[in-house]
Amino acid sequence: MKRELAGFALVGLGAYAADLALFVLLRGPLGLGPVAAKCLSFLAGCTVAYLGNALGTYRRRTVGLREYAVFFGVNVAGAAVQLGCLGVSHYGLGLSSARADTVSGLGVGMLLATCLRFWGTRTLVFGPANRSTGRSTGTGTPWTG
Repeated sequence: MKRELAGFALVGLGAYAADLALFVLLRGPLGLGPVAAKCLSFLAGCTVAYLGNALGTYRRRTVGLREYAVFFGVNVAGAAVQLGCLGVSHYGLGLSSARADTVSGLGVGMLLATCLRFWGTRTLVFGPANRSTGRSTGTGTPWTG
């Protein structure tokens, strides 16, 4: 499980970098609005994460549109957890400073969302019932090991 978690984390960092870079590009030089830019960068980040996990961390599993849709749903749920933490802290508890918003949304929220995403990716998207039976390539072990 350590190698699986390491692979998941490495892929997640790459997806985060893609999300951040595209958001900055779309907001800055391309002048897109914040919501549209974030929607597009979120979609790109999800795609990078899905491909990294499907082709690396969880290879030898079935890869397709159904798995991507479930993966996207798991990531939307993770984003909702982050927004929920931010909302509870900011509006419910009255902790409205920039630092409090950062801690609740990007600290606590990101930690809880990552746990949800790991569980969802591991069980709902690439779980044991989703093992590919016809592939002859790969060893079935995480690509980090």
